[in-house]
Amino acid sequence: MSGSIRLFVRDPLAPGAELVLAPGQAHYLGAVMRRGAGDPVLLFNGRDGEFLACILAAEAGGRRAAARLGLRVRVEARTRAQAPGPDLWLAFALLKRDATDLVVQKATELGAAALFPVLTARTNAARVNPDRLTAIATEAAEQSERLDVPALHPPRHLAALLAGWPPDRPLFAACERAAAPPPPGLAPERPAGLLVGPEGGFTEAELDALRACPFVTLVGLGPRILRAETAALAGLVLLQAPPRA
Repeated sequence: MSGSIRLFVRDPLAPGAELVLAPGQAHYLGAVMRRGAGDPVLLFNGRDGEFLACILAAEAGGRRAAARLGLRVRVEARTRAQAPGPDLWLAFALLKRDATDLVVQKATELGAAALFPVLTARTNAARVNPDRLTAIATEAAEQSERLDVPALHPPRHLAALLAGWPPDRPLFAACERAAAPPPPGLAPERPAGLLVGPEGGFTEAELDALRACPFVTLVGLGPRILRAETAALAGLVLLQAPPRA
């Protein structure tokens, strides 16, 4: 059903179930998209697959009340079964707000399963709005036809990220001007992670810490100096390219 409105919900989904959409979703359907009783909407929750649902008749008060109180829908047939996506994590040095928003949005579209904002010596931001970033990731998942929303982790220092990183999950660290090969194309089911530094790159001490971790591989992204947000997205694309022989 290409082009249909898709919404992420947290409720269990099964044929015949009725649920109330959040007020923001009700406002989007009724006031923005001008949908009403009898119109279809696609729902997914990251667990049960994607389902076709039908908007039920609005109660007294019309669209304005629905936007305030929520909107009731009835779940009908499942349109897609839940399927695993790429097991790829993205760790990125925290950027200024607009750049961080862009990384979260595009990384979601590119299939990243988890997002880890990182604080480094040259990071030029220190705080995030988790509700804002979650909303950006959710909207990107809805529009890109993903069946789940990536997990968003709170910011942590690079040392803490490395100390808590699963040793059996390879971490490919993108480094400017590194005399290193590009990231290898990986099979979608293979666990992996990508680490991208801040504008200005990692410090020598940080590079030494990365080299000391047996699960870290330094990789290059070509001869040009890329903006941090560009490097994050280019690295995700390269890691998901067909595996090279």
